[in-house]
Amino acid sequence: MAAPADQPRPHWFARMRLDTTPLRASRDFRLIFASGLITYLGSMITYVALPFQVAHLTGSFVAVGLIGLAELVPLIVFGLYGGALADSVDRRVMVIATEAAAGLLVTLLLINSLLPSPQLWVLYAIAMMLAAVDGLQRPSLDAMIPRVVAHDQLAAASALTSLRWQLGSIVGPAIGGLLLSAGGAAMAYGVDVITFVGSIVLLWRLSSIRVEGDRERPTLRHIGAGISYAWSRKDLLGTYAVDLIAMVFAFPYALFPFLAEDLGGAWTLGLLYSAGAVGSLLVTLTSGWTGSVHRHGRAIVLAAAIWGLGIALVGVTHSLTWVLVFLAIAGGADMVSGIFRSAMWNQTIPDDVRGRMAGIELLSYSIGPLLGQVRSSTAASLTSLRMSFISGGVLCIVGVGIAAFALPSLWRYDERTSPHAQQQRDKRHEHDAR
Repeated sequence: MAAPADQPRPHWFARMRLDTTPLRASRDFRLIFASGLITYLGSMITYVALPFQVAHLTGSFVAVGLIGLAELVPLIVFGLYGGALADSVDRRVMVIATEAAAGLLVTLLLINSLLPSPQLWVLYAIAMMLAAVDGLQRPSLDAMIPRVVAHDQLAAASALTSLRWQLGSIVGPAIGGLLLSAGGAAMAYGVDVITFVGSIVLLWRLSSIRVEGDRERPTLRHIGAGISYAWSRKDLLGTYAVDLIAMVFAFPYALFPFLAEDLGGAWTLGLLYSAGAVGSLLVTLTSGWTGSVHRHGRAIVLAAAIWGLGIALVGVTHSLTWVLVFLAIAGGADMVSGIFRSAMWNQTIPDDVRGRMAGIELLSYSIGPLLGQVRSSTAASLTSLRMSFISGGVLCIVGVGIAAFALPSLWRYDERTSPHAQQQRDKRHEHDAR
């Protein structure tokens, strides 16, 4: 017999459900959330369209994988410089300017796609410039969050931010697949351009968000000081290492256009890109339990190993259903790792180095997928499509285990006893008491 409607929900449900407090409590966080949701939806449409267009023009595993290689150097250079800028300029202005630049670049993709013979070199060139713009923007965007959200709500804010990415990752590729079928790459790029307009309108309403304390010019010395801080924090270094290993060895998304053909045709492409995000979304919607987990380092390591297992299992089945299930498991595990990585970063890093640390974070979770595309496509060329998935997943599990052993401070990290977390809690309480 069902419980009466007026009875309180079970305690376990309250612990599992998504905590939306940051959205209710912070106007600026609501604006960042809405803007990010809109722009990421469009970006995921382009994310599907760009490799699809390269695959259509070349029919080559390596040509698709080279998109990641083309993006690598700009992301490294501009990610570090963008982090330094985030600690020197108004972060709101930085985010709006780079959002406008990205919109212009996608417009150029649209123009190229409308040519009688779209130029392949243009696709690579614009991919490089988009990576540079992302490197400049993301540190400022990430560094905003600890300033607009209360310290004890940062884990919830991380989950909500992840929810935004997941919704975009699920809906964006699906829409992208439909747009590619209906109107080709031109229609996909055109929709993405429209999303940038909506995003900029929302970002314009943000409050000014400058770094607290004295600001330094974004020089090489300034960047070097940020890298030195990261090196001194072996627990943070461990989060970067684990994520980099997992992505380099087990990020085979460049192979999805070819896997789709093996599993039934182009109509499955959107499902493949969305499956991981579905798993991530399920974890996020039940992420209330993460607030009761304090040993974040262990959660990161174990989740990264499960990600590798899920990717390896994709290679052992020819069933579309099981491929989607294994990708969803991998995506859920990656989400768990992401929530706790973000919590560690946001709860322990001082504001005056937050932008530079966000630049290093950007490199750790962006360079890995780019190199992963190169590794997976190269492995598929040397062995086979399926073996690329299997070998990558196994190497991920082994590599994550080695990283955890080599950096024990990550495995031992506990946010209740971390002196860095306590220092930031005290600073935030002092700021709120003023």
